[in-house]
Amino acid sequence: MKPVHSPPAAPAPVTAPSPPDEHIAAFLTHLRSERTASAYTTRNYEHALRDFTAWHQESRDTAPDWTLLERDDFRSYLRFLGRTKLGRAPIRLRFSALKSFYKFLLRRGVVASLPLKNIALPKLEQRLPKFLTVPQMAALLRAPLDELAATRAARETQPAAVDDTVFLRDVAILETIYSCGLRISELAGMRAGDLNWPEQLVRVLGKGRKERQLPIGVPALNAIRSYWKSLPTPPGLADAVFQAGRDKPHAVSPRVIQLRLKRYLAAAGLDPNLTPHKLRHSYATHLLNAGADLRSVQELLGHAHLQTTQVYTHLTTGRLKAIYDKAHPRA
Repeated sequence: MKPVHSPPAAPAPVTAPSPPDEHIAAFLTHLRSERTASAYTTRNYEHALRDFTAWHQESRDTAPDWTLLERDDFRSYLRFLGRTKLGRAPIRLRFSALKSFYKFLLRRGVVASLPLKNIALPKLEQRLPKFLTVPQMAALLRAPLDELAATRAARETQPAAVDDTVFLRDVAILETIYSCGLRISELAGMRAGDLNWPEQLVRVLGKGRKERQLPIGVPALNAIRSYWKSLPTPPGLADAVFQAGRDKPHAVSPRVIQLRLKRYLAAAGLDPNLTPHKLRHSYATHLLNAGADLRSVQELLGHAHLQTTQVYTHLTTGRLKAIYDKAHPRA
């Protein structure tokens, strides 16, 4: 029997090291300091610009001169990305980075126009966001409490058992994400002074430094209160709500939150590959399923455009059909 030979793999986008570029460096500084972009956005934009620079260096045998590039250069780059079999979302991300970069150069007077105008990019596939059901969410929220109970029981025979502060923090983190529908960067950036305990509100700094006030439920507030009681000293107004450790008052990192979530998803018998963002999807879906209107959910999520929120309406079709079947006389 003849061996089956796989077709040659498609070439990957160019990622070779490129020489330093003062304009890219200035743009990344601008993202961090003036736009306070998340670490993820800054990292992704940097990779996109370095990839384009490396592609230009290899295909044109010179580093790009941003003042001389024309629309055809970017069309050539788009064709190159298409040949690599890169997904539509990564392609659009690269061009989003390039467009933001050129807008920055335009404001600084480095270029006189935007050469990326009117370039037709591949449309995104319509993907429905994954989410947890209400019972699954309840199981996840119980997971750190179950581990906490086991830890306390183990302490009777194992004095060196893990301190329960970390579990109390994780309970508070999961409750707050679900209660407020926060992005992971918004959660990590919360300060004690952002909480309005009497009004049950929290101030959140979202994308583009946009501030919004969100309701926060009593279970989340109680979980935060229990967590703070386990700390040597409660956080001051400017301190992080969720700290890296009992004796580490700086904010817990998004990476740690992701890893802890994987642990509790597995413990609850759920898919450990679900990300913290899926808890945000669950929040939005559960609100809509309970009758919340789309505009309100848009404001709660901090979406700039209603179109971004509308993807969740596909997940509520079953609820609407049930209402129709029950209420319509000719259903």
